[in-house]
Amino acid sequence: MSAIDTHDLTKRFGDDVLAVDSLDLTVETGEIFGFLGPNGAGKSTTINVLLDFIRPTEGSAEVLGHDAQRETQAIRERVGVLPEGATLYDRLTGREHVAWVAETKDADADPDAILDRVGLDRQDRKRRAGGYSKGMSQRLALGMALVGEPDLLILDEPSSGLDPNGIQEMRDLLREEAERGTTVFFSSHILPQVEAICDRVGIMSDGRLVAEDTIAGLREGAGGTSQITATVDRVPADLDLGALAGVERWSADGNAVTAVCSDPGAKIDVLKRVDEAATILDIQSAEASLEDLFNRYTDADPGDATGGETDDSPEVAV
Repeated sequence: MSAIDTHDLTKRFGDDVLAVDSLDLTVETGEIFGFLGPNGAGKSTTINVLLDFIRPTEGSAEVLGHDAQRETQAIRERVGVLPEGATLYDRLTGREHVAWVAETKDADADPDAILDRVGLDRQDRKRRAGGYSKGMSQRLALGMALVGEPDLLILDEPSSGLDPNGIQEMRDLLREEAERGTTVFFSSHILPQVEAICDRVGIMSDGRLVAEDTIAGLREGAGGTSQITATVDRVPADLDLGALAGVERWSADGNAVTAVCSDPGAKIDVLKRVDEAATILDIQSAEASLEDLFNRYTDADPGDATGGETDDSPEVAV
């Protein structure tokens, strides 16, 4: 059984806005799935349909084998949710927030153990949440999502507000959850974090799913380029790599010779040609980044891949 299945899922707002267009999406049980797309691509609308905060215009969605619209309670008992900009209660302490969620879910949970996992300081958890920083609020919201050992975590921008150490801790925690069998479905604009942790990703653009694969599969599908740089003792004046099959372009800068290849196998031919003409001192190789792939699949400007999120559906209280 898949953790998430949508079939022909469509959501319109009025006559003019097609937020999600015939979405067929499958997220397998136990995987970490990154849900990507530029602002207004349909990500938040999809998540809100999965959680039955809004109803689809057409199509269907199943979460953990339950119909997302008819079996909402059964889903919410097994799902942990971290919405972007989660609202906390100013007068409750961090510990009281987690205890409250445990009570509402009728879960046998130790609030302190959960807050230890998400790195909320023992003194801070005794304070009212109204005085929390954004990073502290995010840690608390993630802890609330973990109550009850959910089978599925749905996280919207989970690293928002976290410092680099916090981001690493969050990544480690999500890997632990996946090893436990939890499915992790999260939306993020921080593409290096997605690339570092996800088993697969789906990319939305203009309400449609334009790609769904592993990072390696996306590279292959997009015809992604790879790059090889050789540092040499000297660059021969007659060096010419442009005639090699699979080399899109090449350049020499100081003692560094760089070739951009449409065929990864061409990198070997580049190194052979350079080695025939000079002494190679160092080699660096790089594949197309997830940001490169994101821009190719969505025709986005590079800045769109890392910018802040703009809701693509009406505001929904969580």
